Amino acid sequence: MIIVTGGAGFIGSNIVHQLNRAGERDILVVDNLAPSPNLSGPKFLNLAGAEYADYMDKKEFRAALRSGDFEGAKVRAILHQGACSNTLEDDGRYMMDNNFTYSKELLHFALEHKIPFVYASTAAVYGASTEFKEVPANERPLNVYGYSKLVFDNYLRRLLPEVKSTVVGLRYFNVYGPREQHKGRMASVIHHFTRQLKDTGTIRMFEGSGGYDNGEQRRDFVFVKDLARINMFFGGLLPDSPRKPTRAIVNAGTGEARTFKAVAEALMQVHGPGKIEYIPFPGDLKNRYQHYTQADVAGLRAACYSAPFTTLEDGIKQTFAEEPAL
Repeated sequence: MIIVTGGAGFIGSNIVHQLNRAGERDILVVDNLAPSPNLSGPKFLNLAGAEYADYMDKKEFRAALRSGDFEGAKVRAILHQGACSNTLEDDGRYMMDNNFTYSKELLHFALEHKIPFVYASTAAVYGASTEFKEVPANERPLNVYGYSKLVFDNYLRRLLPEVKSTVVGLRYFNVYGPREQHKGRMASVIHHFTRQLKDTGTIRMFEGSGGYDNGEQRRDFVFVKDLARINMFFGGLLPDSPRKPTRAIVNAGTGEARTFKAVAEALMQVHGPGKIEYIPFPGDLKNRYQHYTQADVAGLRAACYSAPFTTLEDGIKQTFAEEPAL
């Protein structure tokens, strides 16, 4: 059995579909499908066409772990994507339970049973830093989401010297791709720009901020299918997966920052021409916004992941070949 938490979400559902393409069907999907004001649509649609052995609600799953229901299960890997990823969520108790305590419960289960454990961390741990190497000096989160992820990364760091099995934390940068239509405001700019372009013929992006000119803010945009492959690689689920345990916290980004203008231009190549309009920077994002991100991928490469990343232009083409109605 392969356990995918957050399996109905954006990244998790793409992992499930990629596992299916690799011939995997013995999958337990864990998620929370309760209504949420932060979502713009139902997550379950992301699993349309996917094949998996079982589904469990997150609360049911956590209770089953605590009660020992999985003690006899043959679990090949845990790909832990389940989290609250709303960067504007200010309820610290809720965030810490979802992103820290839940992750600890799964980590200790995996360690006890020597199960490969690959989990989603985030580039939000770097905050306003302009250096993105995985060292504490660069880690200055701007919101409780990034903080909750950093607390778990640091918890794992303290355990790593004694860990014998595979444990890999993946610091996701700006992820885009199919199956993010439910994410509302937290969807990627690729999703938002597409809706604007199709509805109005105009892409709206922020005026210059953080020392960058209009549309020149830069992010490391990473295609979701690349992240699915990285999860499967470290989970021991691919032919080229490492034969020995891997213990690391690494960046999962392309290593190349691209401007928001470049995103708009790539989208216009797919959807047709349009205009760009610059709008004032939102007040509620002040002191919470990363104007620049670019993954330092030396750690990822040192962990033996050598596959190339999909270019922004090719990723956008693939996204809308799969989701032409978006």
